[in-house]
Amino acid sequence: MKFYLISDNTDTLMGMRLAGIEGVLAHEYSEVTEQLDIAMKDKDVAIILITKKLVDICRDKVYELKLNCPKPLIVEISDRHGDSKIAQTISEYVNEAIGLKI
Repeated sequence: MKFYLISDNTDTLMGMRLAGIEGVLAHEYSEVTEQLDIAMKDKDVAIILITKKLVDICRDKVYELKLNCPKPLIVEISDRHGDSKIAQTISEYVNEAIGLKI
């Protein structure tokens, strides 16, 4: 089982490669969704890491996969330039998934 990174930032990609995590760069909606589809089909990938900027570009696709596919796990990360509002993101995800505001 392995991690796989989809990033919009070269620095994030290189840092993750130093940690042994392979991945790709993507900038456009079509690139992101194509890479998500490829990673979802790879049986060795257990966790897909995707930068916040890319999640913002294709939020519907990411949340559809999170809700309907038990494996692999998709985790949103911030890059070195971003600010993380992960609590807000988790709250939005729970609200969309089960209709509960927290």
